[in-house]
Amino acid sequence: MLACTVAAVGVGMLVAVLTGVIGHSAPSAHRSPPRVVVVAVVPAPAPTATSAAARSRAAASASAHAAIVAQPSATQQSLDLTHFEQPLEVPVSTRWMEGFYPIYSVAQSTFGVNWLLLASIHRQESAFSTAAGIYSGLNFAHCCGGPMQFNVTNGPVSTWDLVADSYIYGRRPSSYDHRTARHPSIYDDFDAIMAAAHLLSADGAEMALDGAAWDAAYDYYGHDATGVTYADQVLARAISWSQHGFCINCGLDATMVEAVHAAYGAPVLAALIAASPPSATAATAAAPKRRR
Repeated sequence: MLACTVAAVGVGMLVAVLTGVIGHSAPSAHRSPPRVVVVAVVPAPAPTATSAAARSRAAASASAHAAIVAQPSATQQSLDLTHFEQPLEVPVSTRWMEGFYPIYSVAQSTFGVNWLLLASIHRQESAFSTAAGIYSGLNFAHCCGGPMQFNVTNGPVSTWDLVADSYIYGRRPSSYDHRTARHPSIYDDFDAIMAAAHLLSADGAEMALDGAAWDAAYDYYGHDATGVTYADQVLARAISWSQHGFCINCGLDATMVEAVHAAYGAPVLAALIAASPPSATAATAAAPKRRR
């Protein structure tokens, strides 16, 4: 009986090792998403006439602006449009996402930015860090890298350089995936997500999922027609999550995207079209409608 018992324990230990229960660091086990602090309402359409705020946002890319605004190249804009709202090639597992929940929570409490907005940008930029090449090298435009796709080549002070030290303001989780040996790093999940939250906060985002959140997402991508699409989708996803719960693999709600566009994106797009040369007007007007 003793021999049988020892054998049974040995088999059990072997199974545990092979399945990762033993010998596998799983700091994310059994973690839940942070609490949803704001249930956002569906935004109302903006007045037909282009608002002063929209004109200001559209003109900001050609003039001095207090916000930190990304400036993607025309090539990057075109290629980005082909990636927006691409269905995930491989569904993201709950186990994978659990590693990010503590980081989202620290970023929200540190910078006062709604974690759903932050998570939506994480989804938009790197499919929750599951896209190829996220943790090494730079993207197809050879400018940006990491989970939140920070630009490290613009400048002379790059976008990353401006917020790279954001990790010092919050307590780093004791363990998480993709922790780098040196900090700050665009490839370290904590460093990158904290920097993104800091950037969004600097651009006016708070807990509300409203026009200020849309503006911050627009700044995060860049002031162009592709940026309008980007901000529409990011905010629509965050609002839907606030209403129906955080859903890792859910697609965009087209009705919500249309509502966000009507409220915030359409006035900005109209101002961009009005300011564009005649030859560029058609392409600018068509860009937000493209999907992959």
